[in-house]
Amino acid sequence: MNDRNPIAETLQERELGSLLPLSEHAVSVALPKWQDVVGYEEKWPEVVDSLQGGYPRCVIHPGVLELAELLAPGEPCLPFPSLRVAEAAAAFIRAHSGAEARVVRWEGEFGVATTQGGADSLKIFWRYPGQIVSTRRARAALSRASTERLDDRAIRQDLRRQLAGLYDCNEDDVFLHPSGMAALYHALRAVQARRPGAATVQLGFPYSDSLRLLKWFGGEPTLLHDLGEAPACIEEIARLRSVAACCTEIPGNPLLGTADLGAVTPILRRFGIPLIVDDAVGSPFNVDASAHADLIATSLTKFLAGSGDVMGGCVVCNPRSPYYPELKALAAGLHEEHLWVEDAAVLAARISGFAERMRLHNANGLEIARRLREHRAVERVWYPQWSDGAAYEAVRRPGGGWGALVSFLPKDAATAAPQIYDRLPIAKGPSFGTVFTLACPFTLLGHYCELEWAESLGVPRELIRLSVGLEDVEELWRGIAAALGQPGSQREGEGDA
Repeated sequence: MNDRNPIAETLQERELGSLLPLSEHAVSVALPKWQDVVGYEEKWPEVVDSLQGGYPRCVIHPGVLELAELLAPGEPCLPFPSLRVAEAAAAFIRAHSGAEARVVRWEGEFGVATTQGGADSLKIFWRYPGQIVSTRRARAALSRASTERLDDRAIRQDLRRQLAGLYDCNEDDVFLHPSGMAALYHALRAVQARRPGAATVQLGFPYSDSLRLLKWFGGEPTLLHDLGEAPACIEEIARLRSVAACCTEIPGNPLLGTADLGAVTPILRRFGIPLIVDDAVGSPFNVDASAHADLIATSLTKFLAGSGDVMGGCVVCNPRSPYYPELKALAAGLHEEHLWVEDAAVLAARISGFAERMRLHNANGLEIARRLREHRAVERVWYPQWSDGAAYEAVRRPGGGWGALVSFLPKDAATAAPQIYDRLPIAKGPSFGTVFTLACPFTLLGHYCELEWAESLGVPRELIRLSVGLEDVEELWRGIAAALGQPGSQREGEGDA
């Protein structure tokens, strides 16, 4: 495996605001204390001013802000990757805020400038559709650096070829995007073009921004958080209203459950409703949704890249879908190639080692999940093997595992969870899928302004999510066990989980 090794750099707690990993293109930022996360959400100056970066859709990179200033000096402005996207952003701002918004240009780059009254809508369009200008693209624009040395066509072809191999499809079934959220937005637009004005259904509690994308751009979305009741609920909804698509994650983030697609798919097919699957958590190494999914929208930023220093996403049109010709034509008609060539090159290089990395992610994730489940200080563990395990098993590939995302709730969580999180001697910040272990208090980060609502749907506010990396698992467990504050032996009467 010819990865550079950021593990040694990051298998430790980092100072507040430092980049994770140590790269200007890092997609995570250190929030080492529970109160740092509270301060981040409440915009405390001492926290916000310390941030050297963050997840690029949520924390705008300094290079992107510098480019925005050149596009529209002194005005709320953000760059976008094409004229078409900029025009859509300006229209969104005008429609949702009533503020003036205009497309601006500088040296071949596009952006949208607005007033203070439109600034929040501008940020919404940047964050949720995810059609962003990457840090590498911004730096290239600012330095006016030429990318002629890079064979754009060959790089993209290589990336699509590797992805097509993972998904068992044709290269032209793969549509590249600058982020995973942009991929989901593209899939959503394709199904909406098929049934204009129709509603969407989210199956299982999803990643927070995915749900917000549906709320802003998915018609009138319905969240079916109870996977056990989902088939009956979907049938009832489909009988009462037109549905553009059903969306689900395999497995869900952060509760790591999986819908029984064997029960759901026949209902969807009967009503002509496409299924959009997000497999970013499971990864195409572990799960195969091709018997059910019509479109797959995934993040390349996470396990497929692994390095935590590049953004990307893709939509896969499943050739086994009964709607394949129709959806592929719609997807092709809506698509623009926004993934920056330098990001594509990094992704192509990283994905070449993906399968080897994922085997170790799976082994380490399962071992940490087992030990957490057996620990006296832990109330509950969520992991795909035990969270709707039969439904996950039905889509698990031969040789695939259960992944490296683990969520857990400590006992006496209200007081214990902040203390345990603070003591964890590992990298702590948003995102997942990195070769180094990364922890975050997921509910606090994703649902800070709606904690009671999240809890009412079974997502505890004190939940801690671990993205287990490639470190030595014994060393990693020693740090976690020390943070838990009790011996890591099994509960009385319990055996191996």
